Amino acid sequence: MSKKYDTPLLDELEKGAFPSFVKEIKRAATHSDMANDLLGHTELCYKERVTHWKHGGIVGVRGYGGGVIGRYSDIPDKFPGVAHFHTVRLNSPSGFYYNASALKELCDLWDKYGSGLTNVHGSTGDLVFLGTRTENLEPFFAETSSRGWDLGGSGSALRTPSCCLGKSRCEWANIDTMAITNDITQHYQDEMHRPAFPYKFKFKVAGCPVDCIASIARADMSIIGTWKGDIRINQDEVLKYSKTMDIKAEIIDMCPTGCMQFDGKAMKIDNSNCNRCMHCIAKMTKALRPGTEQGATLLLGSKAPIVTGALMSWVIVPFIKMEPPYEEFYDLIDKIWEWWDEHGKNRERIGELIERLSFPRFLKDVGLEPSPAMVKEPRRDPFFFWAEEDIER
Repeated sequence: MSKKYDTPLLDELEKGAFPSFVKEIKRAATHSDMANDLLGHTELCYKERVTHWKHGGIVGVRGYGGGVIGRYSDIPDKFPGVAHFHTVRLNSPSGFYYNASALKELCDLWDKYGSGLTNVHGSTGDLVFLGTRTENLEPFFAETSSRGWDLGGSGSALRTPSCCLGKSRCEWANIDTMAITNDITQHYQDEMHRPAFPYKFKFKVAGCPVDCIASIARADMSIIGTWKGDIRINQDEVLKYSKTMDIKAEIIDMCPTGCMQFDGKAMKIDNSNCNRCMHCIAKMTKALRPGTEQGATLLLGSKAPIVTGALMSWVIVPFIKMEPPYEEFYDLIDKIWEWWDEHGKNRERIGELIERLSFPRFLKDVGLEPSPAMVKEPRRDPFFFWAEEDIER
């Protein structure tokens, strides 16, 4: 299939060292009219500096209120291939594990029913299929669901939970991230597929405080594996590291709480002051290991800067044993959602609601006890602000 449109502005985006979405659309355009018209449509948007997409309103598959993002062009006569350009989200497997035959099967189905363009994986956590017509939604869903796939979350609903690889690949994982993510997904099917929240809600599960999935910045509820008790130390391995590493400069001086000492012979850790940041363990993998009593810290409230500014999650439960059937965890989530449903405004994330009504109010209403772990810095947290004149008085 030949190129239909001149795209000088998009061509600029192919230049440079980084991968280009333009290059991928052009590859799809060799066999897809929809992808070809997408190039011309996007070029015109850039040229006129105005979007020609309009929101698709209510569009989806029967029985589901989420999983499909409707999108239409406001100039369908010029670009009939993208008159409809709906996005379908499929629920990704825990840890984003696929085999080649499954991916090929999905790609073949999308070539049949859509543009052939996919997003694997964006910040949503879903397996995203970009661009199809309204009449193709039901047949695509029927074929994918018959092969064991399901739609992910979209709209004011629970979004598709996601996680790091956890214990399947990582020796530092303190919790089984993949099992937890799968259980949350199965437990909250209704909340995912039938939007009923004030706005979106995301779970992300990290096996340890290194937080490879960046849950603390991207998830309304961050579940981060941690431990109780002392860090395990192999002093013989510490001495081996001391021959190739400046332990004082790279480990001791970098400890955020100053709880570590090394005299050249042995390492000591004041575990009562350790905040479990994982820096020392990640740098000295053979010498240091997490403690044996393992569980998770629950954090709440992070989001990107859309309605208001960006937020990072803050601690609400310092330690919880994340083990099946997760009753204590689900009881807390249900209380949080009830409070959010009662007090949240339309399109107000849970973190924004807590900022508006106060953290103490949140703790009291959902029945959580205050803890020093909830304070981000001494004499400072996100809910109290001090002016110089107040300090002087």
